[in-house]
Amino acid sequence: MTPSTENTPEAGSEQPRQDSLIDYPSLFPIKVMGVKVDGLVAAITTVAHQFDPCFDASTIELRESKGGKYLGVTITVTATSREQLDELYRTLSTHPMVKVVL
Repeated sequence: MTPSTENTPEAGSEQPRQDSLIDYPSLFPIKVMGVKVDGLVAAITTVAHQFDPCFDASTIELRESKGGKYLGVTITVTATSREQLDELYRTLSTHPMVKVVL
C-alpha cells in the first residue's frame, strides 16, 4: 500500500493557503483592557463600529480589576476576514486609552 498524497500539496499546485482557522463570517470575542476612566467603553465601541457596522453595543461585557483601577471590556464583533481582525487588533492596540488587547 502506498501513502496517500491526496492532502499533500505538490510543487506548483494551485491550492489556496489556509491563513486562518476561523470560518468567516463568525462572531468573534475580543478582550480589551485599559485604565478605568470615563470614555474608555465609548472609545472601544467607536472602534468596534468602524470595523463592524452592525456591532451591538448591548453585548459588551465589563469586568473591573480586583483593585478597581483597570477595566476589562469584552466586545463581540462579526469577523468577516483575517485582514479585518488584524486591522481591528492594530487599531485597538494603538489606542491611547487601551493597555492590552487579547
